[in-house]
Amino acid sequence: MTYQECLDYLYQQLPMFQRIGNVAFKKSLDNIIALCDALGQPQHKFKTVHVAGTNGKGSSSHMLAAVLQSAGYKTGLYTSPHLKSFTERVRVNGAELPQDYLIRFVEQHKDLFEQVKPSFFEMTVALAFQYFADEQVDVAVIEVGLGGRLDSTNIISPELSLITNIGLDHQALLGDTLPEIAGEKAGIIKPHTPAVISTKQADIVQVFEQKAANEQAPLYFATDSIRVHVLEQHLEGQVYDVYLDGNLWLPSLQSDLAGVYQQYNLPGVLKSLLLLRERGFSISDEAIRQGIANTKSITGLKGRWQVLRVNPLTICDTGHNVDGIKQILYQLHALNPKKVHMVFGAVNDKDVTTILQLLPKEYTYYFCQAQIPRALPVGELQEKASQVGLQGEAYATVSAAIAAARRNAKPDEVIFIGGSTFVVAEIDEL
Repeated sequence: MTYQECLDYLYQQLPMFQRIGNVAFKKSLDNIIALCDALGQPQHKFKTVHVAGTNGKGSSSHMLAAVLQSAGYKTGLYTSPHLKSFTERVRVNGAELPQDYLIRFVEQHKDLFEQVKPSFFEMTVALAFQYFADEQVDVAVIEVGLGGRLDSTNIISPELSLITNIGLDHQALLGDTLPEIAGEKAGIIKPHTPAVISTKQADIVQVFEQKAANEQAPLYFATDSIRVHVLEQHLEGQVYDVYLDGNLWLPSLQSDLAGVYQQYNLPGVLKSLLLLRERGFSISDEAIRQGIANTKSITGLKGRWQVLRVNPLTICDTGHNVDGIKQILYQLHALNPKKVHMVFGAVNDKDVTTILQLLPKEYTYYFCQAQIPRALPVGELQEKASQVGLQGEAYATVSAAIAAARRNAKPDEVIFIGGSTFVVAEIDEL
């Protein structure tokens, strides 16, 4: 098999949520258990940190991995979905999974896949666990794919669990209310294992307290002890003063992640690192500074409030639900732009009307359709937008929409590209 033949086989044989949506989600852990049983339980051969949440779990996972690597640990990182290449999902010390490892893994276990019939995600999780075991990593940061309780990653016994912001997303699978969704995310809280909640959201505090009590798990709301004060925000990053129990702990902490929303992720990351210290990890304040300042270069994180060009200022962000879009609009407004040209696409299983109602009517829109079956047809998107008073042209592809925005935008105006992870994935220069 060539690498491309291997990917074609996986995409054709295994149901893939990224491409087709909810029908690919298996509401059971049976398949991943069967795969890992056949592989000899690789997930128990290294230490893990488990990260769930609606928004912020990807950035938080990358920050944790960057700090652990800066502290000298051989660090695995499993995230999803990928933006450009399948191999982005599985990294060791920032280096992507080698293509030939994927080919060997698929060739060796084809019979197993045909017997178990896993989803694409289930196969990928098993692959990641096996690779981390083979590489003998010291610790791996494992990001939940969707939800938590029934997510394929939820067969690990982590050092700790981190749950970031909870918002409305994937309601058809996780529930229609924040408490229902929080209940699914809380499914990663394990017996006698510390759990950190990044942000204290009054209407769901009780969900986490109840689950932690049931599991006899120590529970920490990060913002009870850690306060982050933003000193500077610029296009390539931010500077914070961090207070621990009311005392200045990390003055002028530099971060290379420029999204204003990172201030909500940072307390959870820092609290998790302090708890890992208590569990015997050697993580100096200097390692924390190094990891947070260089997350993008250490782990290859892309697509989070990322500046693509300066003239005209062109920014992309993978935020794709109500909370994520609100944060993006807040940050766009803070730029005080003369005019915003927004390249926007969506998937067909999102509540896109609610998101469209948030978008400013004065922006110029370039509606587009990512090249996946799950994409909302661009004609339908344009129609829904027009019903809420947003005007813009429709383009069959992301690249055509970006090209049009670049033709129209003056050097002192702003182009924003987003609405969906899959729109950002099709940006050529990402």
